[in-house]
Amino acid sequence: CFRYVPERPLISDFSLDVRPGQRIAIVGPTGCGKTTLINLLMRFYDVDSGAISVDGADIRRMTRHDLRGRYGMVLQDTWLATATVRENITYGKPDATDAEIEAAAKAAYAHSFIRRLPQGYDTVIRENDLSAGQRQLICIARAMLCLPPMLILDEATSSIDTRTEAIVQRGMDKLMEGRTVFVIAHRLSTVRNSQAILVLEHGRIIERGDHEDLLAQKGKYYQLYTGKAELS
Repeated sequence: CFRYVPERPLISDFSLDVRPGQRIAIVGPTGCGKTTLINLLMRFYDVDSGAISVDGADIRRMTRHDLRGRYGMVLQDTWLATATVRENITYGKPDATDAEIEAAAKAAYAHSFIRRLPQGYDTVIRENDLSAGQRQLICIARAMLCLPPMLILDEATSSIDTRTEAIVQRGMDKLMEGRTVFVIAHRLSTVRNSQAILVLEHGRIIERGDHEDLLAQKGKYYQLYTGKAELS
């Protein structure tokens, strides 16, 4: 359970067991608790009651640095520093070798466009120097370099045009291989392949299952998917 203020419960009686390698999609309308849940997973806040455990260990017994080192994040809003491409990719692993950096970029399908930049990996980039898709590929390469066991994805392709989305999605699929993934979904078309989809409402799981199961229930997920209810 968790609440930001005592008189207003946000997440109540929330129970979830996630196995290694599972892909968990979290859907629901604005204010349902999607972002709060991610904040709790990464210990930006601690739960009021109950516990969150990773491999059986209560995360409150871990340092925040150790816990967050187990996650990779690719967000809808990309973040790049005014620095070289190399420095942006190695943000989480500054001692990475050139071979490791290039391998991560190739796995993220970013190597070819990086190589065409004026100074390649040593090109200094600023916010508007790259397209939205190129920025996202660098963020995927950054996560790929660190090889985290868990990923948090906040609809990382939603702000990219359709042509670029296919390339970025290939990088995302490569990044997700063998990892435990939490996906905050703003477009339900992106969560069909998740092993479990959680539908949140007022901080509670009101439905859970895979895509076909939830459509068959003809409940909230069905309403969201068919456009009879709003998702944002």
